[in-house]
Amino acid sequence: MTPKQLAFQTAAEGIIKNLEKRNMEGYFFEDSASCVKAIIDIIEDGSTISWGGSESIKECGLMTALQAGNYTLFDRLTAKTPEENRELYVKAVLSDYYLMSSNAVTFDGELINIDGNGNRVACLIHGPKNIIMVVGMNKLVPDVASGYARVRNLASPSNAKRLGRNTPCFHTGKCGDCLSPECMCNQVVVTRRSGQPGRIKVFFVAEELGY
Repeated sequence: MTPKQLAFQTAAEGIIKNLEKRNMEGYFFEDSASCVKAIIDIIEDGSTISWGGSESIKECGLMTALQAGNYTLFDRLTAKTPEENRELYVKAVLSDYYLMSSNAVTFDGELINIDGNGNRVACLIHGPKNIIMVVGMNKLVPDVASGYARVRNLASPSNAKRLGRNTPCFHTGKCGDCLSPECMCNQVVVTRRSGQPGRIKVFFVAEELGY
């Protein structure tokens, strides 16, 4: 590993210990390939799986691996009507595994996430049996305030560009603390502890993934 990756490994090991105190599990991987293999190994054949909007789970190769497996996948992007979209959301809430990243993770083991519609953070909070998070080294922050700032000024402008949202951050590259019709920062959730031991599993990868 590079010195940067070794430093990330050291940080991740400390965060994993703090996650344990918060009823969550953490794992460290040198690269995406080993991370994806570990995730595939724990997901049972025939499992129902859904996910939130996440570039990290695409970039690491997890989605490609799942599509080649024996699973039932609930993809909300396949919905053709509002009714189908709602039905897929209900299935996502009841899925065996829900996949996502975290917008930021503090060194103390807290998860910071900001959402537009709220479907992603809703499933993180309650519903699916298991939450699997893939987190790259670019998501680590010293505290909750830094995580909030990171999401608003780094992740949200990038997502606005990706989705073509007409928001201030699309035009300026930084948060405008907007209340615009296309605002993506409607729900702010800090997960400081899981009420269900081991439900949330965080897979740290010594790479930069997502926004």
